[in-house]
Amino acid sequence: MRMSRLAAAMLLTAFGIAGQSRAEPYHLRIGWVVAGADLATLMFEKPGLAPHAGKSYIPELTHFEGTSTAMQALATAELDTAALAYSTLALGIVNAGMSDLRVIADEFQDGVPGYHTNAYLVRGDSGIRTVDNLKGKVLATNQRGSAVDMALRAMLSKSSFQDGRDVTIIEVRFPDMKAMLKERKVDLITAVVPFGFDPELREFTRPLFRQVDAIGRSQMIARVARDGFLKQHRAEMVDFLEDYLHALHYLLDPAHHDEAMALLAKATKRDPSFYEGWAFTKQDYFRDPQGLPDLDALQANIDLQRKLGFLRADVDVKKYADLSLIKEAAQRSAASAGH
Repeated sequence: MRMSRLAAAMLLTAFGIAGQSRAEPYHLRIGWVVAGADLATLMFEKPGLAPHAGKSYIPELTHFEGTSTAMQALATAELDTAALAYSTLALGIVNAGMSDLRVIADEFQDGVPGYHTNAYLVRGDSGIRTVDNLKGKVLATNQRGSAVDMALRAMLSKSSFQDGRDVTIIEVRFPDMKAMLKERKVDLITAVVPFGFDPELREFTRPLFRQVDAIGRSQMIARVARDGFLKQHRAEMVDFLEDYLHALHYLLDPAHHDEAMALLAKATKRDPSFYEGWAFTKQDYFRDPQGLPDLDALQANIDLQRKLGFLRADVDVKKYADLSLIKEAAQRSAASAGH
């Protein structure tokens, strides 16, 4: 959902700067996929959590069903920045010819030792015990080319299974996957955060495999923008990234646990109790405290994508990364915290 001009004006008023004789803040168009998991859906819920919001930039958030469509919006200049899956990033660079895409920060990582990794679930009564048992079955993914889709296909390739020949892969919205599996319309779903922690889902399912089993550690989602935009609006983006780090540190602090749960509940329209015991802990995705992406993991993820035949050429990840903005933001964040 896009933040309206009225909402933007209300945000200006909330920060007490409406009517001042200064240039209007830049309207920063931000794409997101999963509420809560995408930190941009939380960092503007509480005044002061993003100190620069309403001053140097006004956030305008737009929801997408997957990072593939968010990448398309970047390609057509409908977005300024998005949190993209590693797989979508590579497809954008190689297949869509977007050589100006730049990885600028971490969003979250999967399969980091001691932290969460996504599970691929089947019904407990399905009789499916191994990947080989999936032959002839219908499998749900959120979007072709997404991070979880690529991991699913990587796991299937270990059994030499192909979509359309050995299995049928269909696209299903994350919120709809539980019902599809419960009603036996599909035989396997992807349980990403927060949906995988649904108690009702856990009652009738079992994990068949985990994302880390398929592809190892992954830079699952990275903050991305186009180089021309970064050159034109560097100051606003550094402010946004500093706000990201400010919000991240606040939400990870155990002293703010109850408030973090309340913000998650507000953003996702769930009861706060749903998040107790796992959100913003080691049972959640790993988020780098300095906002730095794991470029080595990202390179390995994209190399696997190339091996699976989804890319026409290799990608040297470091050529498409500009970490100067997040490093500047981290320095400013540390200085403001008195470190």
